[in-house]
Amino acid sequence: MTISAIAADLWSHAGLDPAALPNLSLTGPEPVLPTSFRVDAAAAASIGAAGLAAAEIHRHRTGRRQTVTVPLRHAAAEFRSEHYLRDASSPPAEMWDPIAGTYQCGDGGWVRLHTNFPHHRAGILKLLDCPGEKTAVAQALLRWTATDFETAATSANMCVAAMRTFAEWDAHPHAAHIADHPVILERIADAPPTPLPPAADRPLAGLRILDLTRVIAGPVAARTLAAHGADVLHISGPGVPNFPRLITDTGRGKRAAELDLNTPSGQSALRALIANADVFSQSYRPGALAARGFSPETIAALRPGIVIATLSAYGETGPWGGKRGFDSLVQTATGFNHAEAEATGKPGPKALPCQALDHASGQLLAFGTQAALLRRATEGGTWRVRVSLAATAKWLRSLGRLPDGLATPDQTLADIPDLLETHGSITAVRHAAQLTATPARWNGPAEPLGTSPARW
Repeated sequence: MTISAIAADLWSHAGLDPAALPNLSLTGPEPVLPTSFRVDAAAAASIGAAGLAAAEIHRHRTGRRQTVTVPLRHAAAEFRSEHYLRDASSPPAEMWDPIAGTYQCGDGGWVRLHTNFPHHRAGILKLLDCPGEKTAVAQALLRWTATDFETAATSANMCVAAMRTFAEWDAHPHAAHIADHPVILERIADAPPTPLPPAADRPLAGLRILDLTRVIAGPVAARTLAAHGADVLHISGPGVPNFPRLITDTGRGKRAAELDLNTPSGQSALRALIANADVFSQSYRPGALAARGFSPETIAALRPGIVIATLSAYGETGPWGGKRGFDSLVQTATGFNHAEAEATGKPGPKALPCQALDHASGQLLAFGTQAALLRRATEGGTWRVRVSLAATAKWLRSLGRLPDGLATPDQTLADIPDLLETHGSITAVRHAAQLTATPARWNGPAEPLGTSPARW
């Protein structure tokens, strides 16, 4: 399947006007990054679909079409944006905890541990009953089988994945519950059509996005909407762990506020924000926000016509519905690490060259959100957009393989100076979707968490 056909399939599935597709150009040779999977194609198609949706919103507001171009090398760079980020005032910070990574278990199987948040690290060490040193963790895991430790960690709400082959994942009870398409767009309540704001110089100007996401995928979605002019208000919670480097990368163009949703005052403030928002984007574990009074049904009642964008690791139903997860873990559990290693002829897990599931999910969520905004303007309704890392993995796998992809030279920072922009001391990758009439841009660098007031 060509990359243009991949983007066209996303467009068609969202129920959008096919007359827009000739205005999307995805350029450059594949592959760019060293991998046997079509990561670059997924990058260009997802970024391109999101960019074209922004152009289509602009057309609805102004009557004017424009061309959207996404070079593959630029899309691949954006899929590694946190990797290329540089701060002239400080050296790059290490994001990975010393004991995070892959280990062989006593049965010869492999597990991947995600211990980058302090409570996750503490929970894993409690299960293993060992010191927090890599050699001690490796020794302790020899007392376990890979799947037994994964099961024990899941029961303890920790973040672990056993490495599976594709065949083993397909036979797993949860695989049958994974959506067949990476973007699920559904009308969940009736509401009259909500017209798009009057014509403006940017596609999403005047649209308000509440961003209750963190780490990579959800923040990437909101960052993409901000690149096209949306008013994005990022809400974090006090004491919630995060990665400063990722905030710097994904927070561009957003305002950053803080609310404690465990308190009546925080919940009241969020309800006031929802009442005047166009989009509510969240990546809480399934059920966590509903327990605080913010189920999709409640949000729809507070703001008829809102778009509710939801991101999860493994989806919301099935044996692993609600299971905690991150890109690296989903790669491991669903067969990618085994398949990539097999392509090299070497034993042990091999990760993709970027957090492809995170970045693709973020772009797909941005695309689905804009598709819902277009459809609510013409059809009415309150809409829900659902994306999961596991469904994105299924989609990426469906795109096929590149027999010699791993022989591709890596794209280094020295190869992409033309794709970078600078905000003060920060140098980062520009947005890859190039719109002829409304160039994508961010209004400024990321704010530190809690900088802005929690109001529109």
